[in-house]
Amino acid sequence: MPYPHGGLARHANLPPGERLRVLLVEDDEGDAFLVGELLAETNSMIELLVATSLSEARQRITGVDCVLLDLGLPDAQGLDGLRQVLEMSSGAAVCVLTGRSDEHLGIVAVAEGAQDYLVKGQVDGVLLTRALRYAVERKRADENARRLREVELRQAESARLERGLLPQPLMTTDQVAVHTFYRPGRHAALIGGDFFDVVQTRPDRLYLIVGDVCGHGVDEAALGVELRVAWRALVLAGVPDDEVLPALEQVLMSERRLQEIFATVATTRLDLDANRATVRLAGHPPPLLLSGGRVVPVPAPGGLLLGVRPRRPIAYDLEFDTDDWSLLMYTDGLIEGRVGDGNERLDVPGLSGLLDEPANREVSLPDLPAWLVGRAEQINGGPLADDVAMLLVSRGGGR
Repeated sequence: MPYPHGGLARHANLPPGERLRVLLVEDDEGDAFLVGELLAETNSMIELLVATSLSEARQRITGVDCVLLDLGLPDAQGLDGLRQVLEMSSGAAVCVLTGRSDEHLGIVAVAEGAQDYLVKGQVDGVLLTRALRYAVERKRADENARRLREVELRQAESARLERGLLPQPLMTTDQVAVHTFYRPGRHAALIGGDFFDVVQTRPDRLYLIVGDVCGHGVDEAALGVELRVAWRALVLAGVPDDEVLPALEQVLMSERRLQEIFATVATTRLDLDANRATVRLAGHPPPLLLSGGRVVPVPAPGGLLLGVRPRRPIAYDLEFDTDDWSLLMYTDGLIEGRVGDGNERLDVPGLSGLLDEPANREVSLPDLPAWLVGRAEQINGGPLADDVAMLLVSRGGGR
């Protein structure tokens, strides 16, 4: 029950956010009466509850905004009582009441975790009310700062984890150069459902993959990493090329959280000495070939999405006419942006048109992927919504 002298009734009709519930832990009836009268005379809008011991306080502390604690109680003395109240009070603020002779305990109490201390006989109603409200606000600020710090630490830990999961191309050859671009659509993330990788298995052979797991969440990002790592393991283990994507599909189907989850994939095997490539598509947009001043999509069969109806993708052999060429592999986040105000998408022809623009001739090959994203966003009228991953592998002049 509320203390009958001073304060407000439990069901007082107060504006939201203004009503405070204060638990006074005080075994002296006279001091308790005085606190109640001080709060009543200032119309403090504080509901005052009184407990005469820590054991009684433990039963009444639920839902309390602030605990006003006397350090001299029958079942706890000094800072031991404070420590018990701090342990049981959870999110409630704690103010300590001290006598004139032990004011130093108030300072020590604040160092222990109390929000403030008050000296008996030296406070009026206004000061008491203000101290209680300040203590509650200070506690809330401390809790917010603690939660913010926890969030920052979790974000930093997640960033370190995600950074460690980003691929490092495994290649030593200098016959070609590989330039990468990766940007997740998920806010504040480092990895998304798109993935890419590069693996060299012998001096004249290079394997490349770009893939896209449908969805934008953490689960899709984790699945994308699993598929990338599985693909690298399959390639390094020497699994025949025709069996790699079917094996990758098995991984997808066993690891996905929902049966509706699928992935699109494009892979390329580069035979550098023969100056040729073998492209396989599983529902993925085709790579673009830049050579002889022209930009053309590689006419590889589109194939089926991974995880829908297992079927081995058809290989397409590509012969390079010169030693100056680039092959751009990308995910559909790059080409799904709008063109103008209508519903038309950039799509593969639009991306080819961007690469045909005279302005891109002045862009260096390492900067070309980022330039393409910038142009796609300019045409889209804002940032692209989906993840974007790109691999640009170039030989000679690259164009």
